[in-house]
Amino acid sequence: MRIFVTGRLCLFGEHSDWAGEYRRINPQIEKGYTLIVGTNQGIYASVKPNSTELIIRPSLNEGRYHEPLRLPMESNTLLCVAQKGGFFSYAAGTAYQFLTRYGVGGLEVDNYLTDLPIQKGLSSSAAFCVLMARAFNRLYDLKMTIREEMELAYQGERTTPSLCGRMDQACAYGNRPILMIFDGEQINIRELTVSKDLFFVIVDLGGSKDTQEILRRLNECYPIATNPIGQNVQKYLGSISAEITQAAAEAIQVGDAQLLGALMTKAQAEFDRYVVPACPGELTANQLHLLLNHEPLSPYIFGGKGVGSQGDGTAQLIVNSQSSQTKVIEIIQRDFPQMQLLELTISNSK
Repeated sequence: MRIFVTGRLCLFGEHSDWAGEYRRINPQIEKGYTLIVGTNQGIYASVKPNSTELIIRPSLNEGRYHEPLRLPMESNTLLCVAQKGGFFSYAAGTAYQFLTRYGVGGLEVDNYLTDLPIQKGLSSSAAFCVLMARAFNRLYDLKMTIREEMELAYQGERTTPSLCGRMDQACAYGNRPILMIFDGEQINIRELTVSKDLFFVIVDLGGSKDTQEILRRLNECYPIATNPIGQNVQKYLGSISAEITQAAAEAIQVGDAQLLGALMTKAQAEFDRYVVPACPGELTANQLHLLLNHEPLSPYIFGGKGVGSQGDGTAQLIVNSQSSQTKVIEIIQRDFPQMQLLELTISNSK
């Protein structure tokens, strides 16, 4: 059996998944809203059952992790590998969840192609967890829904040292936009239709950031904000982000690329004002702002912003046509040769 799982791009509402979960402790916190779409790139694998072992043969796009993993399908071993962290921890953590809940046998996973950038805010780790969950579900006929696959993939990733929120596993829905609403432990998902093709350029900024440090500093602002910086973080990740994200969900359904661009520009400006002071060392993002303010791009783009945890990891630009997509890529390759580029098209679903 062959399985393909996309990456996940958070168009709007980054960080609001875990922030909205704090409502279970402090009901004064606003619900979290995120607008997510699968990338055109992802992880490809051939999978088959193995009665006693978990075998992973990886082929990642940066030339790492080519040695295969072989583990007995035994709970203590899987848990130990998961808790150590690293690439193979995601497979082990998800296998551990399926073994302890369903008593399944093992898997052989031949990850023969990965064209999704790794550790760039596009949820490559979550995509691998979803791939594992889907393989267990289909090969052992567990009859799980997409939501249930997402949940087990999330539990699998949280078995590792990862601090991922629940939005990451939305890559299980593939290349269609969804609006996720986080209210304490409750998650609501709205699948959105798109009336016109929308064209984006995703930019690996070629910089560096410490996602765990960003998450640690922002989580210090919850569940109770104890100073003005914390109050501002809660304000942005709450009411400001919710308003922008819901407006973007409406714009994406009518195919209004210009409005989406304006909302991206607004979201970035508000993020810079309210959130960056909580972790300025990682979130000031000089490379990101150099790109967003690059004058030669302005005739071709409607707007842009940082994605993932923000910082100098990845940016997204929405462009006004497919030809502009090509032109923007040419300009960035010329003026920022250290940056890597991906095309993203959200296709008309009507």
